[in-house]
Amino acid sequence: MVIFMSRKVLYLDWPCFGKDDILETFSALGIEVVPFFHKDYTERKNVDFDSAFDNASAHVDFCFSFNYYPLVSEGCKRRNIPYVSIIYDSPQVAVFSYTIINPCNYVFIFDSELCGRLQREGITTVYYLPLPVNPDRIKRLFSSGDAYDKRRCTCDVSFVGSLYHEDHDFYGRLEQISDYTRGYLESIMAAQRKVWGYNFIEEVLTPDVVADIKQASGYELDRYGVQTLEYVFANYFIDRKITQLERIELLTAVAKRFSLKLFTIDRNAPIPGAQNLGTTDYYSEMPHVFADSRINLNITLRSITSGIPLRCMDILNCGGFLLTNYQPDFLLHFIAGEDFVYYESKEDMLEKIEYYLSHEKERAEIAQNGQRKVQSNHSYMQIFPQILAIIFENDINK
Repeated sequence: MVIFMSRKVLYLDWPCFGKDDILETFSALGIEVVPFFHKDYTERKNVDFDSAFDNASAHVDFCFSFNYYPLVSEGCKRRNIPYVSIIYDSPQVAVFSYTIINPCNYVFIFDSELCGRLQREGITTVYYLPLPVNPDRIKRLFSSGDAYDKRRCTCDVSFVGSLYHEDHDFYGRLEQISDYTRGYLESIMAAQRKVWGYNFIEEVLTPDVVADIKQASGYELDRYGVQTLEYVFANYFIDRKITQLERIELLTAVAKRFSLKLFTIDRNAPIPGAQNLGTTDYYSEMPHVFADSRINLNITLRSITSGIPLRCMDILNCGGFLLTNYQPDFLLHFIAGEDFVYYESKEDMLEKIEYYLSHEKERAEIAQNGQRKVQSNHSYMQIFPQILAIIFENDINK
């Protein structure tokens, strides 16, 4: 049996979701946390970061970060300590860094398709892991009796997320592409919007189209990884544009027929009929939105090919009813129609919203089932000891 008491972790303390949850988990496991931050943590090469990291990691047993950072991996390789990374963002171009093969790495990816893609290339340092949740934090929040704006959080249908027409709209910067390229991209985006569970955009970008996008965007690959222009343009430019178009169309359709509350960055988001309430705090208010919405709608960012987004796991953890587009990984862990519900088209989405708004008992049972399953099988306190056991057993075996 592996004992975690007296272990010490260097925690990369950048502004991320999950910070409170992982720190609570470390505390419960008896692991001492050494917070570490350096402004250049996202760089690929940085001498100042290396020096600061080496000083901070002098007496730790392993390092942890949300998302993967090549500088941290290189530091752990120098110091001969394990590096645990749980990725919740997509796309995550850093996993195509040459450093991903460092033997110190234990990189947990929530998208089984991306994980399998890397594993098929012979990379043994990546693992598939659905994103974990912290049931204890949610239970404390809901039982605390702390005041919150219940009227703001209560609604028939809610959507929490970006519309990707703000700073994330890289596609909008392609003003100089040719008419042919623009027509080609619009055609493949229209085709991709009809398919969930398989993303073919990267495969159908021709050399001429890629060259045109490259010239118009001015994007240059760095020399520290094996990511291709096709990967970058598909995931960062085109998939986000598809998501923007999709979210605006679907949310507009919902708002025409149902009462919709939108929690998003842009208070002027172009969704006629929706009540736009701006952003919501991840820890204090968002759980109440999920719990008090009769239906929580998810429209997955298209660069997440198969995985279950963090937002969906959070909705289930809060006991919210989840209506989502189809993502293959859901069916590895949950039962459709029993723990959550997925839609296959705009028309199907609207029909299911109407159905579940009028079938309250069935909707409540599905929400309860989803919460029970995610809290039983996907909590930090269940998952993280298994991760640490793998790491320290491997360390002992070395």
